[in-house]
Amino acid sequence: MARLIRTEKEVEGRYEEVWLVVEEDSLDQWPAGPREIVGRDAVRVDGRERATGQAVYTADLAKPGMLHTAVLRSPHPRARVARIDLAPALAMPGVHAAIGPGDIEQLTSDCSFQGEAIAAVCADSLAHARTALRAIVCEFEVLEPLLDPDEAVRQGSLLGEARERSRGDYERGLAEADVVVEAEFRTQVVLHNSMETHQAVVEWMADGVEVHISTQYIWGIRDAVAQGLALPPDKVRIVCHYMGGGFGSKNSPDDYTFIAAELAKRTNRPVKCALTRREENTAAGNRNATIQRLTVGARSDGTLTALGGEFVNAVGWDGWSSGTEGPMQMLYACPNVKTTTYGAKLNLPPMKAFRAPGFVEGTFGLEALLDELATKLDLDPLELRRRNHTEATPEGNEYSGKNLLECYRRAEPHWERRHEVRARSTETVKRGVGMASQIWYGGGGPPSYAWIRVGSDGRATVVTAMQDSGTGTKTAMAQIAAEELGIPLEHVTVTLGDSDRGPYAAISAGSSTTPSMGPAVRAAAADARGQIEDIAEQRGLKGAPVHEVVDVLEDSQILGKGARGPNPTGMQVLTFGVQVAEVAVDIETGEVWVERIAAVHDVGRVINPLGASSQIEGGIIQGIGHTLSEERLHDPATGRLLTTTLDAYKLPTIADVPEIVSELIDEPDTHLTNLGSKGLGEPPIIPTAAAIANAIRDATGADVRRLPISREEMLRALREAETRQKEKVGAPAGV
Repeated sequence: MARLIRTEKEVEGRYEEVWLVVEEDSLDQWPAGPREIVGRDAVRVDGRERATGQAVYTADLAKPGMLHTAVLRSPHPRARVARIDLAPALAMPGVHAAIGPGDIEQLTSDCSFQGEAIAAVCADSLAHARTALRAIVCEFEVLEPLLDPDEAVRQGSLLGEARERSRGDYERGLAEADVVVEAEFRTQVVLHNSMETHQAVVEWMADGVEVHISTQYIWGIRDAVAQGLALPPDKVRIVCHYMGGGFGSKNSPDDYTFIAAELAKRTNRPVKCALTRREENTAAGNRNATIQRLTVGARSDGTLTALGGEFVNAVGWDGWSSGTEGPMQMLYACPNVKTTTYGAKLNLPPMKAFRAPGFVEGTFGLEALLDELATKLDLDPLELRRRNHTEATPEGNEYSGKNLLECYRRAEPHWERRHEVRARSTETVKRGVGMASQIWYGGGGPPSYAWIRVGSDGRATVVTAMQDSGTGTKTAMAQIAAEELGIPLEHVTVTLGDSDRGPYAAISAGSSTTPSMGPAVRAAAADARGQIEDIAEQRGLKGAPVHEVVDVLEDSQILGKGARGPNPTGMQVLTFGVQVAEVAVDIETGEVWVERIAAVHDVGRVINPLGASSQIEGGIIQGIGHTLSEERLHDPATGRLLTTTLDAYKLPTIADVPEIVSELIDEPDTHLTNLGSKGLGEPPIIPTAAAIANAIRDATGADVRRLPISREEMLRALREAETRQKEKVGAPAGV
């Protein structure tokens, strides 16, 4: 029976209350452990298409008569367009239309960051469009940019109000501490670098508009485009069958979609607008830089008495101020916590969500600070974390499921390797082991819907207008349907990626796709299975294989439908984990090698262990880049971006990938939906930087407080550690 409820929806740690029509979910969870199909390794059902080039991405799309677009973007961090003339561009060969400031909201003459869109040209080819773009006359009045996050806070240049969160009596907690550690941590701007750049192909139809786009949120794009073009949502069709990565940056339509839409309307032709690789580095979003001024107080036995922090998110010109303080507020049992978080608005490109936004940065600061505390207390870092484990949320609510202590237990063999690892140090290459804990969301939520069609051949088609952002969700949905229906995996087809060809599906962000979509798919399969069982009973075939039961259907079909129900009331749904890193540091050159990372995570029921291990490996590799090499640089005087190509921006390569050992607890969250599954897209990247930094401290005694840990940063930290050691022991006798 359908019912209307008011429930809470969470994405990336941001909560909102929504009205929701749900059907009663009468399904019990499957027993824990692997089943016939669910919980067993499955290769990707679309792997062959992706590997052989048969999969058609937005980047591959070439519609008849399609025009190509080039966009004029501000070369200055802050400037005003004094004069612009599009006529020379319109006169160029192959050009069909040009638009500039005032034509659409996304084009501006008042530029607030390098890369902001000013004008656009569409032509028969991309080469023609780029040539025409260079013909545009554009004169600027260059203005002084605001680039310093602390100065932005002082001036009140903020994205919203400062966020203050506290519990207990922070000052009293510090007074009760036997040891207090203070430190400042800084993290850098990191770029998503999706293999498929941000792009859209837009074509106006007789009664609406069709948008092919590389996106993580088909239905969010549909709503945003409908609103931006003043159309009813049902007049907007969004298509994304395959996409080449997003990592949080492809949740919105952005300027390129509306530029293509306007040019398509003016030319009555389909128009593609695709960001170049250079534009990806300026206009596609980023993980923003942070400044974290942190304090921890503890008793001599390691019990935390106070945690405090001032967090400055250098957001750029737009975006949102992520929950960098989240780990400090949520991870440990500390009665007195006080945090203030500022979103500094700067003349730099806007941030976008990037794989566990805020929590990657905040975990680096918190977990490195805890290891510094463990050193001061002469306490084992793993034991320190165990002693401050909490079974309840800061608000006193229950977790729907939490197995962090089991993660610690399974991490012990990896942690014990530190004695052996240290013993392999040489005079110039020091080795050590470090660890860090992880907390994140990942419970997903409603609404999400699925349909299932079963024909007379006993094969099933799952229909839903979700997107697979490259994580293998399509395979997981096929496994769930096959398991519930009792048919082979190869007899299930999943159709997705089209808002006109399936029901609503949740965003692929916040580690939410599988826990949001999986329960709906299982419910739809159960609905179909119930009908098949009724037919079997009528035919005297109870317990017979599905294909034998339905072989009389001919053109008739079994149609099942399912919806994702609400999350448990009064409980917090979170994921947990721990990672142990082994590193080697050349103390003469400052070079750091990550040699091994063991990851143990608690994300509820695991649908596809093979896919899950791939997610862990991908997150860790991305985390290694964040930790050791990746950084978008800008000129501190002018604000001009300096790393606009992959030649200058140092992504990790296969040579940088260490041995990665992964283990999942694989215990269903008994309070969460008919699956008990949580998301795994983001947890693996969260503790990676902190674990590496703590391993470096274990190897060398150096406190690394700034990312990336370049050779220069490593040598600076080593010099600081050497000075600290000399001050501790005093000058040698006779000096």
